[in-house]
Amino acid sequence: MKYSKQYIALTILTAAFVFVRFHVMAMDNVEIASFRGGQLEDTVWYPIIAEDANGRLLKVVIDNKEYTNEKNTFYMDSNRNIMVPVSMLRDALNCSAHVYGQRRLLVEKRESYADFSLHELKAETGEGEKTIQSAFTKIGDEYYVSLNDLSNLLGYTCSFSVEENTLTAADTSENTSIIPSRYDLREKDRVSAIRNQGNYGTCWAFAASSALESRLLPEEANLFSVDHMTLANSFNLNQYDGGEYTMGMAYFAAWQGPVYEVDDPYGDGRTDTSLKPVKHVQEMRIIDGKDYEAIKTAVFKYGGVQTSLYSTLRSSQTSSEYFNSETNSYCYIGTEKPNHDVVIIGWDDNYSKDNFVADLEGDGAFICQNSWGSNFGEDGVFYVSYYDTNIGTHNVVYTRVEDTDNYDRLYQSDLCGWVGSMGYDKEFIYGANVFEASQDGKIAAAGFYATGAKTEYKVYVVNNFTGTSSFSGMNKVAEGTLSQAGYYTIDFDNSVPIQRGEKFAIVIYLNTPGATHPLAIEYDTGEKAYSTVDLEDGEGYISLNGMKFSNVKEQQQCNLCIKAYVNER
Repeated sequence: MKYSKQYIALTILTAAFVFVRFHVMAMDNVEIASFRGGQLEDTVWYPIIAEDANGRLLKVVIDNKEYTNEKNTFYMDSNRNIMVPVSMLRDALNCSAHVYGQRRLLVEKRESYADFSLHELKAETGEGEKTIQSAFTKIGDEYYVSLNDLSNLLGYTCSFSVEENTLTAADTSENTSIIPSRYDLREKDRVSAIRNQGNYGTCWAFAASSALESRLLPEEANLFSVDHMTLANSFNLNQYDGGEYTMGMAYFAAWQGPVYEVDDPYGDGRTDTSLKPVKHVQEMRIIDGKDYEAIKTAVFKYGGVQTSLYSTLRSSQTSSEYFNSETNSYCYIGTEKPNHDVVIIGWDDNYSKDNFVADLEGDGAFICQNSWGSNFGEDGVFYVSYYDTNIGTHNVVYTRVEDTDNYDRLYQSDLCGWVGSMGYDKEFIYGANVFEASQDGKIAAAGFYATGAKTEYKVYVVNNFTGTSSFSGMNKVAEGTLSQAGYYTIDFDNSVPIQRGEKFAIVIYLNTPGATHPLAIEYDTGEKAYSTVDLEDGEGYISLNGMKFSNVKEQQQCNLCIKAYVNER
């Protein structure tokens, strides 16, 4: 194994220091003055170690998942602590991590938390104030915190191997759940403004907007336009017709929005279709029905979760046999399907069953944000029992939201999004969309829906597409597994160049366990909402084996939900 000159010199110095100290101390009754070289440790030796570590491949292994400084911006500081970007904490530590007021970092996991202040060598915890070795800091636009300190405060083991230049951290808890028994986003300043839909059937859009706004809090406070989502989408609906969560997903995935409320105010019956999105929503996960652990984890890590229930209430002015107005608690048990969308913003496992009108089996409730104004419930919020028939059956969480400079151009033909699905009565299928490049550029990513959990995917690109024979030249650019259903953007390790006027294809192989129709499609169902589906804007193909492809417009009258993201700079 090769070592740097600095490392070798440091090793020799350290050995010499240890020899001198122990040799001198062994002498009988000799007074020993402090060894001045020892005072150089913090100010000289540690920076040398850090410089050497940062100059090589530096690794961090957290709960057996490896990260390197080739793809991440972590580094060793002058205290020999590994400083990691806050942006990687949520996924790396499987925790909640948010920056407040550009000066405070709150990291939470289970019942534990660590609260850091910028440039301060202390942190607040459930056990009081703790001294830390390296301060929470900011470099450029990124915030950094010591993984060594976090490990100590959150109950992780943490060790560094000089030989392997690797820090290893591992969760010592035997509890696989990361969430506490009670959590309320209102107490974390991560709930958007309470609004009132009035007499319109726009709850689906309010729920989608509020969940997205919650996703960006506390770092960004936004108020997105519901008017634009309900009037400037690709569906043939007015604001009285209602809608569903897949429409909000399609609106976001198509980059039709969101736009700011101030630019398109609610309730005036008008919209501005020339408005451009102020954010790009690149990932939206669908949580399996009644998976309460997954719903709570999503709220904890990402923010509000859009969900559906059956409501016998129609506004803040009505009453219901299923609603306890004294405790603001609701529980419907019956066979009716959902007719109203709200946002789950928290939960309480110990919320008493006695708060509900119905005689329930046990305690527990979700804390939900409604769109009927602050006069309803607890300033616009109410409690829905875990035993409610519909709560948690349809759930969306907005997991990847980026600034609009992430990609330059979006190629697509599925403006109505996931309307139905297609397959060969098999768990697997190949789907391909063909586009013509309007400018020179590089294909950086592909977007598509996973119609079920644990979907395996492979992404291919075909340059210079001239017909189905071109599929023999498919070039694989990405592969992986998606744990949940939803819409995903898959970034390529290496972008693929395209030239203006060139036809190219994005090919997706999907394998979804238990599915018979694993590929999401857009088509006219005959319903009013989907009468605007345009089949002239797409060229799609499907295949069972990746060799023989058939045209979906000619044979199935649909578009495939496959998009291409291109950079032109």
